[in-house]
Amino acid sequence: MDPFDAALDLLRRLPPSSTQQNLNGIIALRPDLEEDLLSSVDVALTSKRCPKTGRDFLCCDYNRDDSSYRSPWSNEFEPPIEAEAAADLIPGGRIRRMEESLNAGVDVYRELYYEGGISSAYLWALEEGFAGVVLFKKTSSAGGSAGKGGWDSIHVLEVSEAAGKRSAHYKLTSTVILDLGLSSSTVDSLELAGNLTRQTESDLALTHSGSRESDIEQSHVVNIGRMVEDMETRMRNLLQEVYFGKAKDVVGDLRSIQPLSEVGRERDAHKEVISKMGR
Repeated sequence: MDPFDAALDLLRRLPPSSTQQNLNGIIALRPDLEEDLLSSVDVALTSKRCPKTGRDFLCCDYNRDDSSYRSPWSNEFEPPIEAEAAADLIPGGRIRRMEESLNAGVDVYRELYYEGGISSAYLWALEEGFAGVVLFKKTSSAGGSAGKGGWDSIHVLEVSEAAGKRSAHYKLTSTVILDLGLSSSTVDSLELAGNLTRQTESDLALTHSGSRESDIEQSHVVNIGRMVEDMETRMRNLLQEVYFGKAKDVVGDLRSIQPLSEVGRERDAHKEVISKMGR
């Protein structure tokens, strides 16, 4: 088996909460797989503080150059990299203007939906159009030291503009990494972790008057923001209704809270009501 495929297969079989630790172990054994693995495996996001602005930003493979990461607030790498390399990696012009507007927008969104946490957005130019990533991270310790939780969402997008810039095609791939844990003398330790990935594509109009480039840039920011918001809402509901709901049903089938005789009577009463409604 190809070493890269074998590494991915191994990571899929190990606990999701230990993905970062296991990934580091595989890279230590096979350093030649580092770049491919880092760009292919979703792990919980880490953060750094921008020394120029004092604001925290999220780190991922899309704003990384070796061990340095670009801050969306200052548009500079931390630690600094060579000027020649930075010139090719630091966006400018319309890409940077849209990146700044997008960061301002997702910062407001983060406060509305997360009430804390960290958000970052990065854009870069493609031969046709541009691409980017929107990141959110929130951790909490519910119930003091006994409970913990972590939410990381990664939204990767590709945008291609139609001729005349009247509309654009957006492709969004979103991944949510959820990690919940509880540790106490009553339950010992309990952990629920995993990730969910969904993809969507859409053709959306670009609003602009005349040839004003600023209107087109703002339309892109609005369209991206709406797609990310809709996707996060869908994935949040999917996690709540499908995955947690299914887990609750499975646990209920394994060990009933009520005596089985009472559960049976309730089911019989429910069937009787349904049968009477169908007459």
